[in-house]
Amino acid sequence: MVNDPKWRMVVDRSACIRSGKCVSLAPKHFSFESAGARPINTLVEPGTVVIDAAESCPVEAIRVFSALSGEQIAPSSLD
Repeated sequence: MVNDPKWRMVVDRSACIRSGKCVSLAPKHFSFESAGARPINTLVEPGTVVIDAAESCPVEAIRVFSALSGEQIAPSSLD
């Protein structure tokens, strides 16, 4: 995963409660619309700021996947 050239971000806008955490943590990656947060670009360079934004979402509406394998990177599941 660390060597993935790109990660894919998905926001479940029906789950988004517009807390603003993603936009404040990663303003270059997320923006707000009336329906909630959205990724500015779906494919992004791997980075901790993207993981931090996904992990900080109170309703886990943000998911980050490896663009190569499709494996979910964040949020990490403790199940």
